[in-house]
Amino acid sequence: MKPLAILAGIALTVLCWGAYGPVLHQGQHGLDSSRLKPLICVGIAYFVVAIIVPTVLLTKQGQLRGGWSLSGTSWSLLAGTAGALGALGIIIALSSGGSPVYVMPLVFGCAPVVNVAIAVLMSRGSERPSSLFYSGLILVAIGAAVVFVFKPGHHSDKTTDTPAPSVTATELESPQEEAAVPGPVAIMVGIVLTVFCWGSYGPALHKGQAGLANSRLKPLICVGLAYFLVAIIVPSGWLASMGALETNWHWDGISWSLVAGTAGALGALGIIIALSSGGRPVYVMPIVFGCAPVINVLISVLKSSGVEPPHPIFYSGLTLVAVGAVVVLVFQPRIKKPGQGSPTKELSTPKNQSTTSPPDERSTDESASTDESTDVS
Repeated sequence: MKPLAILAGIALTVLCWGAYGPVLHQGQHGLDSSRLKPLICVGIAYFVVAIIVPTVLLTKQGQLRGGWSLSGTSWSLLAGTAGALGALGIIIALSSGGSPVYVMPLVFGCAPVVNVAIAVLMSRGSERPSSLFYSGLILVAIGAAVVFVFKPGHHSDKTTDTPAPSVTATELESPQEEAAVPGPVAIMVGIVLTVFCWGSYGPALHKGQAGLANSRLKPLICVGLAYFLVAIIVPSGWLASMGALETNWHWDGISWSLVAGTAGALGALGIIIALSSGGRPVYVMPIVFGCAPVINVLISVLKSSGVEPPHPIFYSGLTLVAVGAVVVLVFQPRIKKPGQGSPTKELSTPKNQSTTSPPDERSTDESASTDESTDVS
């Protein structure tokens, strides 16, 4: 175990994922509150980090061609699609008047719940959920309701968050032109889309990794390919069909959106560093999901203008969401492995054999448990 490396990985993920929402929001404003152009920039960042870099590394190691399977590739592509659609959900919520100060904490608090539920459903068997697990679900639900009810509102002038009404060809992009969908409804739709997609990301990627001989870089390449399709090709084609692809690009918005995409990918790298250095998902993931929303709120409040100061009850709701998410992750039902009779044995065996089991077995166990517990891309 390397404590410094574990702490460095956790800190990298907390900072990157905590900054993701505010940075993406800044990029969106720099692109005239567009929904699709920031998504394209995020996709470009993932193309570099998740396709080019892993491909170069695997080529140097002579491992690029072997070890691919249809099942592993399909599940990994599905995970990447879920990640890209989750990013689109964030953009929808923010462009509809939502603020990172509450959108991101709701996502970070609720996505782990979906992750655990899907992982249990996809497993062949698991222990009965404990009362503490259900208590965590209740805390997340109550906290999410409190956060949404007492979310900070904008001051009377909303000109800074309203796109110019001169845009005529990009109706999908301008939240102001979606008169049929009220702002709060669109915000909630975006949050729910992200929670479901990012909550599905971990279990799908775990299946993909298992089908690709527990490789870490090959599933990442598949995730990057999915981002390339969903976050670059599709939005570019849509904008081109409306004649809006070549207009209203601004370097300020492009750079912030690229930084947001890079932050998302580096956050995933931080998780890999922490777990491959001996960290356990049972405490790595709760720390990440508990601390990242705090960083998000601090950055959002410091950079916000025209937003009312959050109500003290709002912070109480954030605390409930964070605590509930940690409780859900820590007390999630343990999944049985094939041939094991009791989930509780699964917990004690690695601990007792940690000094005698071969390195390959330990790294495989940690790699498998890593992806079951990770839900953000």
